[in-house]
Amino acid sequence: MLILNSPLEQFEIINLIPIYYYDLNLSFTNSALLMVFGILLSISWLSLSFFNVKLIPNYWQLLHEEFYFLTNNIVSENLNVKGEIYFPFIFTLHLFLLFSNLLGMIPYSFTITSHIAFTFGLSLSLFIGINIIGLKTHGLNFFSLFLPRNVPLIIVPLLIAIEFLSYFVKVFTLAIRLFANMTSGHTLLKIIAGFAWTMLLSGGLLSILHIIPLVLLFILIGLELAIAILQAYVFTLLTCIYLNDVLDLH
Repeated sequence: MLILNSPLEQFEIINLIPIYYYDLNLSFTNSALLMVFGILLSISWLSLSFFNVKLIPNYWQLLHEEFYFLTNNIVSENLNVKGEIYFPFIFTLHLFLLFSNLLGMIPYSFTITSHIAFTFGLSLSLFIGINIIGLKTHGLNFFSLFLPRNVPLIIVPLLIAIEFLSYFVKVFTLAIRLFANMTSGHTLLKIIAGFAWTMLLSGGLLSILHIIPLVLLFILIGLELAIAILQAYVFTLLTCIYLNDVLDLH
């Protein structure tokens, strides 16, 4: 009897080192392990990029420079000169998300960005930090962000409520966009892979026709790699846009 695993099992969080403090679960999980791997891989890649730097860049140095210029363009186009001070953080965020997404493409690995708890926690942390920057930069004038100029007095309460709601929705849209794209893509890959494996084990004509979903699987893997890179870029871009809003009070 053929037993197929659920395509959602790949998102299960497993306690690797159980740690409990009263009712709190502080265990070291596969999610935490992949975060550590993502950080170590980012540091290793940067170390390779800066090792034996030459005027004519080697492969690692060229990749690093292209990634640096890409992130720098995001910051310069959305934050201008005032955003230079935030470049190290934006670069780190972009690099960490990129490697986190790509690590999830490795078979039997774990995609930390496929969990809403992680993406929402990251989005909420960024949102809180951005608002602290806005308050520190503009003081109480920061709240003028929720009330555009030259608005009729009669619609002020309604407009403030709408602006306030749309402003806080950014946290959810930023988190859900990354979570949904990574989860749906990985689930689809697992379904197609399971379908091809089932056809192969069925015997007869179906075992020959399994090549069709297998080819589709390879195409989807390439698409998912592109999505992993793109979603890291989009998350970083939106972070810069939201930061620019509080700096210029758009």
